Amino acid sequence: MTSIKNLFAQFLVLTLVGLTLNAPAMAADEAPDAMVKRISQEILDLAKNDKEIQAGNQKRVYDMVESKILPYIDFQRMTSLAAGKNWRDATPDQQQQLTKEFRTLLVFTYSGAISQIKDQRVEFKPMRSAPEDTEVEVRSQVIQSRGDPIQLNYRLAKSATGWKIYDINVLGAWLVETYKGTFTETISKSGIDGLIKTLSDKNKKLAAAPSKSTSK
Repeated sequence: MTSIKNLFAQFLVLTLVGLTLNAPAMAADEAPDAMVKRISQEILDLAKNDKEIQAGNQKRVYDMVESKILPYIDFQRMTSLAAGKNWRDATPDQQQQLTKEFRTLLVFTYSGAISQIKDQRVEFKPMRSAPEDTEVEVRSQVIQSRGDPIQLNYRLAKSATGWKIYDINVLGAWLVETYKGTFTETISKSGIDGLIKTLSDKNKKLAAAPSKSTSK
């Protein structure tokens, strides 16, 4: 099985192909597949043409991820699903801290992966849904100049402000399910606080790691 590190290096690079760039584009009445299709090329162009991103300027990448991408991911739902039944046993403060640390971890992982985007393009498959559906799956595959196409599917839920992603599938593995195993294992050994500390310690190490380039 592909390791979590390798799987999500792929996941985070490829996810950038399908996430929104401008807040006004995320209209509540816009179909999720139409939204993803419309903005995917904008994201590709941004990652390919920004010299600082390509050079690995982590501050620039981090700022872009924080402001342009993360508002459209439902981190609380993603975290609660990854925590499973343990989420109900956590206090509101623990839930808030766990969501914050998990979000930060993914921010760092996104930021480290963006500069890897080179020549990918995306092909979308017809979406099976009804107008009244509030949860859908958008299916696609990423085409590269070398190698086989890579499956990339999104689970989205409709909120008052538009569609938000809460799970992603790369090569047949869902993000939530992959993290659920490690979350459950850590919680069984050291509780919710132990998981929070584990994520926090990892985030501190990532924050202290030197970047390839710094903003001038």
